[in-house]
Amino acid sequence: MAKEWGYADHNGPDHWHELYPNAKGDKQSPIELHTKDIRYDPSLQPWSAAYDGGSAKTILNNGKTCRVVFDDTYDRSMLRGGPLPGPYRLRQFHLHWGSSDDHGSEHSVDGVKYAAELHLVHWNPKYNTFKEALKQPDGIAVVGVFLKIGREKGEFQIFLDALDKIKTKGKDAPFTHFDPSCLFPACRDYWTYQGSFTTPPCEECIVWLLLKEPITVSSDQIAKLRSLLSSAENEPPVPLVRNWRPPQPVKGRVVRASFK
Repeated sequence: MAKEWGYADHNGPDHWHELYPNAKGDKQSPIELHTKDIRYDPSLQPWSAAYDGGSAKTILNNGKTCRVVFDDTYDRSMLRGGPLPGPYRLRQFHLHWGSSDDHGSEHSVDGVKYAAELHLVHWNPKYNTFKEALKQPDGIAVVGVFLKIGREKGEFQIFLDALDKIKTKGKDAPFTHFDPSCLFPACRDYWTYQGSFTTPPCEECIVWLLLKEPITVSSDQIAKLRSLLSSAENEPPVPLVRNWRPPQPVKGRVVRASFK
């Protein structure tokens, strides 16, 4: 492939549509949330996650983010309720962050950007395979969690400590017995809308659940994410200091809130 997508000027979000036309679609993510325009929907149910820590398998650096991959061959770690039509299987989680603590999240709320954003990606097993789910408007459910700066979070450190093993692009390592529900805030209030993956090919198959309440991590913990390299072991080191996509046009989509 002549040009790999990324976050630099020559291959960043402004160029993605050249290779991935979805990126200019009508249901792209992320978006800016303006709470005055969001309506409370009393029909929205509470959501719940029942994850099996034993389903965590590996952690990897793909040069764009760090990702933890789960066993999704059967209904093992599941997300239910909320706006979802049925149960969804956890496949992976990953993060987006910025070059400094005052930005890095992909979604923003009333102009507020957070230091990072955690995405837990689930798929609808009624479509039999993840690949098939990518073609359906309700194929994927992503829970988005904002990270703000404050005191250190012990549960997040368990994940960060594994990053030393995957410093460079293409590396992976075993990462087991981790239940990511330890990274959820206490409050389960959420906003929901129809959107897309925030990385190419930017498929428009996602029911988003964005949690209103951020979790708190320390500045040192976010700095650890920036110590990852987007370059391979045999290449000159290039730190992965930013990997967020800017907000996309809402184009008439409705954002709903589970809370008043």
